[in-house]
Amino acid sequence: MKGILKYKRSIVLSLAVLISYLSIYVWLLPYNNAVNAITYKYGSNGSGVIQIQTKLKNWGYYTGKIDGVYGYQTYTAVKKFQTKNGILPDGIVGTATSAALGMTTTQPTVASSSYSSYNQNVTLLARLINGEARGEPYAGQVAVGATVINRTKNPKFPSTIAGVIYQPGAFTAIVDGQIHATMEPNSIRAARDALNGWDPSGGAIYYFNPATATSGWIWSRPLIIIIGKHRFCR
Repeated sequence: MKGILKYKRSIVLSLAVLISYLSIYVWLLPYNNAVNAITYKYGSNGSGVIQIQTKLKNWGYYTGKIDGVYGYQTYTAVKKFQTKNGILPDGIVGTATSAALGMTTTQPTVASSSYSSYNQNVTLLARLINGEARGEPYAGQVAVGATVINRTKNPKFPSTIAGVIYQPGAFTAIVDGQIHATMEPNSIRAARDALNGWDPSGGAIYYFNPATATSGWIWSRPLIIIIGKHRFCR
């Protein structure tokens, strides 16, 4: 009998230790994430700064040398990018600016970096869908997202979602600021569906609204499908 009681006490003690450990781990988790966060600012250097400079140069914000040094030109380019994209223009690449650039501000572990990258892509793609296709049929909203993803797989375009979206002149929502319009829930769902592989566009890399299109060239693209007000083309 004493042996059974001793065994039960041992189990209870072990469970108490485990619960205590888990409680402390969960409580400290936000602080651990904060420690792992990466912020780039004036005076920073390294591969992260090179990535920032490269992205900003590709999108026309930065004209200096890509040298991995966060100097005055990089600082002013970041502020221009932040102002254009509705982010507090403090010249610091933190979480919000990093997400808009298509970067990650956490240390690259396999699980956390994949999850963070996916969430950033969902957010950015949803913002574009919301700006370009609010009020369109749901399949048309997903098709807009799929078109962006299709471009990342085409050598004619940048290989990242952020690169495609911020390519100069590529999307009206970037030019007129509609990418910052109040987010509708369907836009987020559509972004996730597109990222998960649904492509109602049939492989399109272009789309346009005939009622508002100003480019004669776009009409030369072979039509795949019409969804709502948009024509999706090769």
